[in-house]
Amino acid sequence: MQNYGKFYQKPWEERINLIKKNEKLTEKQIQILETAAQNKTLGNTMIENYITDYSYPEGIAFHYLINNKDYIVPMVTEEPSVVAASSHGASIIAKAGGFFASTSERLMIGQIIVENVEDTENLTKKIQKIGKELLLVADQAHPSLKRRGGGTRWLKTRILAADLVTIDIAIDVQEAMGANMINTMLEAVAKKLEELLNQQVLMSILSNYATECVARATCEIPVELLAKKGISGENIAQKISQASRVAQLDPYRAVTHNKGIMNGVDAVVMASGNDWRAIESGAHAYAARNGQYRGLSTWKLSNNCLIGELELPLPVGFVGGSIGIIPLVKVNQDLLKITSAQELECVIVSVGLAQNLAALLALVSEGIQKGHMRLQLKSLVIAAGADAIEEQTVVDKMLQAGKRDLESAKKILKEIRKRDKNAGS
Repeated sequence: MQNYGKFYQKPWEERINLIKKNEKLTEKQIQILETAAQNKTLGNTMIENYITDYSYPEGIAFHYLINNKDYIVPMVTEEPSVVAASSHGASIIAKAGGFFASTSERLMIGQIIVENVEDTENLTKKIQKIGKELLLVADQAHPSLKRRGGGTRWLKTRILAADLVTIDIAIDVQEAMGANMINTMLEAVAKKLEELLNQQVLMSILSNYATECVARATCEIPVELLAKKGISGENIAQKISQASRVAQLDPYRAVTHNKGIMNGVDAVVMASGNDWRAIESGAHAYAARNGQYRGLSTWKLSNNCLIGELELPLPVGFVGGSIGIIPLVKVNQDLLKITSAQELECVIVSVGLAQNLAALLALVSEGIQKGHMRLQLKSLVIAAGADAIEEQTVVDKMLQAGKRDLESAKKILKEIRKRDKNAGS
């Protein structure tokens, strides 16, 4: 990598020239990099060694009625059918009265890991005695948070091993996700801890397992709203309830069940400028909180109604970090018409539940592939080189022929173009 020495210090144009020279990219490939680099200043601000922008499509999901308020929901995803499924699930739930969503107190957990402990029981007693002092040190490290009504709430200790103790500090981060604030506060406490108790601190870092920042959405759907051609609503509701049960019993099914939920959750998290990796990791840990990995949602049939529930740790922010510097995030906040991080949590958890309903509904009726296939074929025929006018014709012919591969798409496209050329001559 000597040819790239101090790449981060070089102007963008020089970086592109170095890539062109050293990696022997074609002119067309270089042009793709250059054309995609829409906001060089922002890119350089957000990440290191920036060269271009890699963009995902954004769409809008409709029919979201949450706590008696209507929302349109921006979603960022590359997967076909996610936005359509989201709208479909939400429309069924809206007809039944909508979602009812709530949130817990917005507390994030920070950890200070103490290592080389000789007597863990004795150390935990000492820490508890000076707990109030340590919380004061944390609040003094970020006084503006305390002035806004946030700050530390409690301190607990846990023995992890014979030589390891974690000090967990709960912090109200207000409207931010709060990672930088928390880490600053934790490092101040760690320094004080070393001074007072002469203990070695291994690390001080927030946890993305936000068990004290949880959002919950529920819905209650009369079974007749689930009826499909040839299948009664009660039959479908029973099957959805059984599918939900399987996701509680079998981790192999639970993983795919939860992936469907996160299709919607991640798409809104991304559109809101938040960290979808943090939300993903926390959600999957939450799915295993009782010792076995299970489905995050539950669906039960009761009194001719299908009752759905989803609970997720959702430590998202409304301000701070990339939220404040990406222009599109503010546009999306205005589209959503949300005014707080808690309201955003309510929207996200509701989207997860709607996404899950749409997936289960498809699975237990016509199968998941019917809705997916046409959208996936569109991507395939575009990859084959079809333009917007040719796209639908190629898709229709592939469906008629039962073909699903790129070579068939290219062959059909070639035949269509040959036919059109002959017709025009």
